[in-house]
Formats: sequence, structure tokens, C-alpha cells
Amino acid sequence: MKKSLLLLFCLLGLAGACIAKTTKTFTVLQLNLWHEGSKVPNGYQGIVDVLYQVDADVVFLCEIRDFNGNKFMPRVLKDLEARGKHYYGETLGMVVGVLSKFKPDSLIRCCIVPGDEVRAMLKMVTTIDGQPVSFYSCHLDYLHYECYMPRGYDGNTWKKMDKPITDENEVLKANRMAYRDETIRSFVQEVQSDIKQGRPVIMGGDFNEPSHLDWQADTKDLWDHNGAIIHWDCSMMLHEAGFKDTYREKYPNPVQYPGFTFPAGNKVAEEAKLEILAWAPDADERDRIDFIYYYPMNSKLSMKDCLLVGPSETVIRGKITENDSKDKFLTPSCTWPTDHKGNLATFKIRRK
Repeated sequence: MKKSLLLLFCLLGLAGACIAKTTKTFTVLQLNLWHEGSKVPNGYQGIVDVLYQVDADVVFLCEIRDFNGNKFMPRVLKDLEARGKHYYGETLGMVVGVLSKFKPDSLIRCCIVPGDEVRAMLKMVTTIDGQPVSFYSCHLDYLHYECYMPRGYDGNTWKKMDKPITDENEVLKANRMAYRDETIRSFVQEVQSDIKQGRPVIMGGDFNEPSHLDWQADTKDLWDHNGAIIHWDCSMMLHEAGFKDTYREKYPNPVQYPGFTFPAGNKVAEEAKLEILAWAPDADERDRIDFIYYYPMNSKLSMKDCLLVGPSETVIRGKITENDSKDKFLTPSCTWPTDHKGNLATFKIRRK
């Protein structure tokens, strides 16, 4: 009898522990839309098809244009609803947007940098399985794209230079002419309120800047880095603030898993006009410039998996080329609407 009671108490204790600590899994997709898919024949339909097939719970979108007053977000919400996918969605009049299967608790425009107001971030707070989470969608300044300097191209005019510039101080000085570092600095300040309130944070978008994790000694002689080792500002600031880079957390080896997101080997765009896929056609311009970052908040949030979304092919010296890495891809069976690849991360939320 005593043994039976003891066993019963143990089972009740385990059941109570399971109730006290629950875990929910959800997915986040990040994708640059390349001017709302307008650069690709049937690009808008491709966007709807990609969103339908990937079926992510939260989506970060950028390069929303609302061409000719035709609002993108209401249209895509309606088209997804017609196919049985219900999302909440908002842009707040910006070039970035958020789609969410979770009803937003709040939506605000934040991280506004004087001189670059158009590239503010869109912040959504929502509750997932009882745990509030903050999501930030961004698209950083595209000018002064100085990862081209070591490759022998000007990052502002996109013209060939007399020779590559590989000195880190010189490259970073030019890179800081853009507003990217100011935006990320503002973001790091903004999230302090989330951290104080115990909210995990997930942020994603097109950074138009690589990660310092991809430009170290092990890659200095690859991909036309020409010996350059560069500690890029935005990724350094996020790393120092405690944020984790989902793709590099899953795949820490940048040589075997470079995770290039730009340029994507878009064969439909190639048929239309190949040169629009190559900004530095005589260089290997492949880089990882699209990201999903997260702040785990005392293990309330963890990353379970991450992979690239889009065609496995890439662009090298102006030509679409087969993938030569170990990267993992989810390739939707539809028109690929953009010159970028996206990121898809699976997270686990844990609450007590």
C-alpha cells in the first residue's frame, strides 16, 4: 500500500512538473521581397505561394512598396485567407511588415534614426502559449555596401575600383557612412525595455551588411575576401548585447555552411535579365546579409532548427551556379520572387 501511494505521488509530481513547465514550438520566416516581387514575372503570386507553402507562424517581410496605392498587406492577407491561411498583418506605412498567426498585443514603429526615418523597425508584441514575445522586422540602409571594397567594387556606386581595399579600418570607416550601425544601436537601446519586462526578443531582416562571424581568418582567402578580416559593426553590437545569430548557432562553420542569402540564383529572373542579379559581375559577391537574431531571456526561448529558404543555386561572377556548400535548403515549388534567400528558424518557447 505504501509503495502504491509513493508511486502515485511520484506520478502526480511528474504530471505537475509537466504542467508547470510547458514548451511550444513555432516558426519564423524572414524574406526580402525584391520590390514586392515586381522584378520577377508573376512575382507577387510567387510571394503568396511561398508564404502558403512555408506556412510560418511569424513572417518578417521587407521591400514592401504599395505600388500605385495598391496596399500590399491587405491584398496578401486576403489571398492567403482564400487559401485557408489566417494571418494578422501590418506595415504601419513602412517598407517592412510582419505577418503573424498570433494576434498582436501591440504594434509600434520604433528605432527611428534621424536622416533615415524610412527604415524604422516595426515592433510587434504577441503572446505565445502564455509568454509575451517581442518581434522586430527591419531593413537596414543599402548604401555604402562596403563588403564590396575587398572585392574591388565601390559600395556606393557599384563601379569597379582600381584595386581591392582590404584594410579593416578603412572598410569600416566607409561602412559607417551608412545608417546601419545607428539603427542597430537604437535597437539595442529599445530592447532594454523588453529585457526588463522578461520578454524574449526575435528580430529579422535584410541587414545589407555581413556578419563578423563570416569574415574571419578561416574565410579570408575565400569568396574574393582577398585576405580581409572584418568585424562588421551590426553583428558585433548584437553579439555583445547578448543576441544569437540563428544560422550561425545551428551551423558554426562558415566554410562548410556559408549560408549565403544574396544573390539568389533566381532562374526566372535570369530569363528576364541576368544582370539584375549581379551588382559586382566580375567578383564573387556571395554573402550572408539576411538574418534572424534572438535574445533567449534566461532560456525562455531557444532555437531548435534553422535553414535557408529559396533556390539552392547562387550567383558567382554574374552567372547562376550550382550550390557548392553543405547548406540545407527548403525550396518552394513555385516561382521564386526575389534575388535574396530567406531564413526559416524554429523556436521553442518555455514558460513556467
